[in-house]
Amino acid sequence: MSVTIAAGAATKREQFLKDGFCKFENVVTPEMLDELRRVTDDLLDKAPPSDLAYVRYQGSNVEVNYQDPVFAKLFAWPQTMAAIASIGYPNPKLLSGHLLSKPPQGPALYWHQDWAGWSDPSSAWLEPPQIFVMYYLTSTRRENGCLRVIPGSHLKRNPLHDILPEAHTEASYTASMDSPGFSIRPDEVDIPVTAGDILVGDARVLHAAHANQTDARRSCLTIWYFPDFERLSEPIQSLFARKTPTKPPQWWEGDAGKPVERLVPWYKGTAKPLQWNRIPGEHLK
Repeated sequence: MSVTIAAGAATKREQFLKDGFCKFENVVTPEMLDELRRVTDDLLDKAPPSDLAYVRYQGSNVEVNYQDPVFAKLFAWPQTMAAIASIGYPNPKLLSGHLLSKPPQGPALYWHQDWAGWSDPSSAWLEPPQIFVMYYLTSTRRENGCLRVIPGSHLKRNPLHDILPEAHTEASYTASMDSPGFSIRPDEVDIPVTAGDILVGDARVLHAAHANQTDARRSCLTIWYFPDFERLSEPIQSLFARKTPTKPPQWWEGDAGKPVERLVPWYKGTAKPLQWNRIPGEHLK
């Protein structure tokens, strides 16, 4: 892939490719943050307690899409699109968005990586096949559950890869807190984030989160993109792309949904979808 990078973004791109993540400051306006807090607090207040208990290590896992017009704005947020473009990805495609919120005194999140295409050779690329953008709605630190990451684990095998259960499955949802998934690692780093910043990460990088030891909710919106969807193999495109239109609510029509239209990953081919596989194998050396 041919990439042109502005001089000021070169360091961030280098960090992103080497470590598997980078941070951009002051991307979201205070007004947008307030709107996101209002909408997400309402979603969390309405979430069934049984659902929240099942994903207690994540805190919540609410898919966000058509619940409110604010999510259409978020998916195509211009400052985020500019940040992603600045590190070499000017044409991202949207996969999904999730609200991950640790309640007061919520437990830690287990170590995991989120890429589900490990059977495909793209898993060994230097460039990421899939990325996440994290929007923390409150500033984070170790005490309230900031992210922790193992730099470089998106490209190089780590001892954790051979002992972790498959991410976001029954095995991880019911894992014991004394299992390796919750261990302190010698190569981990904390990533505190100020509300309004974004964290961009490679889907393959190992990450976790500290427990929320405070009496306040700690919410995060994680939005998933493909940085260069057309470069991916047809089996991956077939697995992840939208193949038929879905009918959005009335408010999405017209100006509200228009910024998102160019982000939709379409696939019109006939390739058999790649088998879902979250277990790093031969492509991670």
